[in-house]
Amino acid sequence: MPENYTALYEEHKKAGASFTDFGGWQMPLKYHSELSEHHAVRNAAGLFDLSHMGEVWVTGPDAAPFLDYALAGKLSAVAVGKAKYSLICQEDGGIIDDLISYRRPAGADGTDKYLVVPNAGNAAVVAAALAERAAGFDVTVEDVSAETSLIAVQGPNAEAILLTLVPAEQHSLVTELKYYAAVEVGLTVNATVQELLLARTGYTGEDGFEIYIPNEDAAGLWEALLETGAGRGLIPAGLACRDSLRLEAGMPLYGNELSREGNPYAANLGPVVSLAKESDFIGKAALSELKAAGAGSTTGRKLVGLKGLGRRAGRSHYPVLKDGNVVGEVTSGQPSPTLGYPVAMAYVDVEHAAPGTVLDIDLRGKAEPFEVVALPFYKHEK
Repeated sequence: MPENYTALYEEHKKAGASFTDFGGWQMPLKYHSELSEHHAVRNAAGLFDLSHMGEVWVTGPDAAPFLDYALAGKLSAVAVGKAKYSLICQEDGGIIDDLISYRRPAGADGTDKYLVVPNAGNAAVVAAALAERAAGFDVTVEDVSAETSLIAVQGPNAEAILLTLVPAEQHSLVTELKYYAAVEVGLTVNATVQELLLARTGYTGEDGFEIYIPNEDAAGLWEALLETGAGRGLIPAGLACRDSLRLEAGMPLYGNELSREGNPYAANLGPVVSLAKESDFIGKAALSELKAAGAGSTTGRKLVGLKGLGRRAGRSHYPVLKDGNVVGEVTSGQPSPTLGYPVAMAYVDVEHAAPGTVLDIDLRGKAEPFEVVALPFYKHEK
């Protein structure tokens, strides 16, 4: 697989980042200490390069009904300016990817407009699937991932940092922006104010913003954010702390908790699937059967949170045991920097999935006790 580099690669090198392959991209794993980066996001702010994510515009008179058909959620019900977390599934209900779709104001011709954001490793696959599913709909599917950078500011100081780059007359656009919403706002980049798409979603369990910007301007925005945020505790943050942050927040990662072999009900994502929408959608028949069979509630395995009762952490693919018998498998796990004890997510047999159940994780031949708990492990105070 060829290596891909974001427009901010040189900025990361200058900052002393160590790199890792993620979805075919060379991404900063950490800059100095993943623990310090984790705590910065929880207590101040972290700056993330998410430019490996995909960006696919869906526009045209049939954009809303098309996305209702292509995705498991009801995108036609999303208000302009809002966003929705959804899934794109196979015919058998397997998950191709989880993604966020933003409904933007209609174009000059009055037609609907959505920005669909898939995960890094799945961006090309999702774009191709959307293009294939568009047959028969009056829509245009445009993959702009290669020319778009995505920068995120996450943490309790994120809003204050961002406001320093926004003209005073537009501050209310930022302060009044709700969770899972987006707006066009002016940001000072390279001494000029540019109108950029600003979203308030995030993947850390903290308040935060994502900024979509052309590749050629990404370095200027990155540097401006670091400069203005230095006095408010902002530091660059890599994938290592992003993983520990999202795990504490109980957020699934594609390839760990989600896959083509899994299904939304076992992953606790049943509410994301809109079986009630009037239109048919790809995977609907299979998902209807899975729901009727009680997948993830009365049969098979279900995704749960596990709180360590000792000091050792479980890791991905470690067996989960009950009375010495294998009843599940860890999907993600590590010590929680915020909480001070090990946490993990795992698929376990539904009869052992109730909160309060004590299970063991096989840590290379030694059984370590864990307790099933409700997700998320951590939730920030507003």
